[in-house]
Amino acid sequence: MTKITFLAPAERLLDEARCALEGNDKDIDFSVGLLSEGVRVVSSLVSRGTEIVISRGGTASAIRDSGQDVIVVDIPVTGFDIIRAIEKAKCHGTHIAAVAFPAMIRGIESLISALGIDLRLYPLESEHEVEDQVKQALSDGADVVVGGYVTLLATQKFGYPAELIESGREGIIQAVAEARRIAHARNIEKAKAEVFRAVLDYSYDGILSVDQTTRISVFNPVAERITGLRSSEVMGRKIADVWPTLRIQNVIATGQEDLGQILSINDTDVLCNTVPILVNEQCVGVIVTFQDVAQIQKVEAQVRQRIYATGHVARFTFADIVTRNEDVRRTIEIAKDYSLADSSILIIGETGCGKELFAQSCHSYSRCKDGPFVAINCAALPGQILESELFGYVGGAFTGASQKGKPGVFEMAHGGTLFLDEIGEIEFTTQGKLLRVLQEKKVMRLGSDKLIPIDVRVIAATNKNLKKLVDQNAFRADLYYRLNVLQLRLQPLRSRKQDIGALAEAFLQEHATDRRKRLSPSAVNALESYDWPGNIRELRNIVQRLMVSCKQQSISADAVKLALADLEEPVEYAPETLAGYDEIAEIRNALAKARGKYTLAAEILGIGRTTLWRKMRQHGLK
Repeated sequence: MTKITFLAPAERLLDEARCALEGNDKDIDFSVGLLSEGVRVVSSLVSRGTEIVISRGGTASAIRDSGQDVIVVDIPVTGFDIIRAIEKAKCHGTHIAAVAFPAMIRGIESLISALGIDLRLYPLESEHEVEDQVKQALSDGADVVVGGYVTLLATQKFGYPAELIESGREGIIQAVAEARRIAHARNIEKAKAEVFRAVLDYSYDGILSVDQTTRISVFNPVAERITGLRSSEVMGRKIADVWPTLRIQNVIATGQEDLGQILSINDTDVLCNTVPILVNEQCVGVIVTFQDVAQIQKVEAQVRQRIYATGHVARFTFADIVTRNEDVRRTIEIAKDYSLADSSILIIGETGCGKELFAQSCHSYSRCKDGPFVAINCAALPGQILESELFGYVGGAFTGASQKGKPGVFEMAHGGTLFLDEIGEIEFTTQGKLLRVLQEKKVMRLGSDKLIPIDVRVIAATNKNLKKLVDQNAFRADLYYRLNVLQLRLQPLRSRKQDIGALAEAFLQEHATDRRKRLSPSAVNALESYDWPGNIRELRNIVQRLMVSCKQQSISADAVKLALADLEEPVEYAPETLAGYDEIAEIRNALAKARGKYTLAAEILGIGRTTLWRKMRQHGLK
């Protein structure tokens, strides 16, 4: 609330003001002070919060001239006030002198002829002239003097009659109404200013403003933090002296905004928007908003991780790798060194030997361990579907696509690790698109023309000889060398038989409901005598089977041999050897009925979509 004070030159006017307001004065403070004394009183009032002062005549002028941070509202002296004073003065004689400040006697000349009096004017410029002007008026033959409170006191000092030009109720009410209008406007401006200040102080953007002369007039706290410059150092300076690379002359000249500039200030890269301030279609200044690019990237990574990376976390570390084999331990140490680098890692090993376990461990040991770990099996999906999973797509990009679109695994893995399992199964055309993403570090969703920057560490895995595939033109050489920067080769389980017992015990304790169940030494020997073509995954499956099938607490060698006997290869019959069965014809017939829709064709055949795709590739039907 804006504080208003009514400053009267004398108690007499104070009483008149209270009477005029008739009790409607709760928002008004009252005080007394004449001329220089009034200036001193106002100085004290301002320190206590007064913002608007109502006063009259010379006192109002003196307060205004004192330069104090206060709004001064004059109590107007109306023609009625002057007439009333002159009518009283005529009782003392016809020669009347008006000794007053100009604000009080403005327009009095027009009353001289109308009132039929001899009236002379003696205007005052300061309170120190009052006595001299009164003497001059009396010397000139004045019978009576009219004027303000200071004139009244001076004239009475010389023993001559004087009449006060009093402020009537009309002038007092008018002045108070004007002060209230100003106070209301100031309250509105204060509210706007507080909003503006809050925006400046709590905005995530650095904000500065310059006027037409390109001098800085606003420099908020975020701008100080980003630039390393203090507001007190730059206010009033030319923007070219503070930020030479920020060119705003064209914005001032054309009145056109300039958005999305990436500039540097004090070795900090910022994303900058420059917008003109237009008044009546004329540019009167420029607002510049900017953000630290590094902070934008950090926030973007947090948003992506929160939105997309739910559940995409690495569950394993190097501590989870069970081994007694020196070669495996050396591989772990090499993997730790690789984890701290930013280059791609290619993990080579047979199916089931723990490639994803190593991939997750590398992520958990890396600098991006707090980011997402996203894994995708490249052999599980047909080419087009795989591309949509890798790169994402916009709404309606292809038949069956979600209208909302979908981010690809590259976007999901932003700020973390993307694990591409069975990389050797990717189609040749998709390999080229993957290579471009890895080189550019930008991904474009299917159906879009916008590039999305990504920061992803790639770990690929394969159970194939990629170099041989390169020689056979089945795998792109440039993609192979892009992926094969750091290479890890994992030993098959048959090469680390001393780990079989420890792994089996670990799986047993992981899945067993009866913690007392154990493998007998002979059972461990039986496990070690097997070659494990399915490696660790196969060993886990056998342990789970033993837990279900063996009722004793100690698992015997016979139980192990019985479980392993079930793994003997069954006789396989090629579809072509079955009487009356032609798989190729069946697939083609199903596709024709489904009009090329793979999902429907798979349902007709009674198989899964992935199985259908694998059979089509096997028979060359793609």
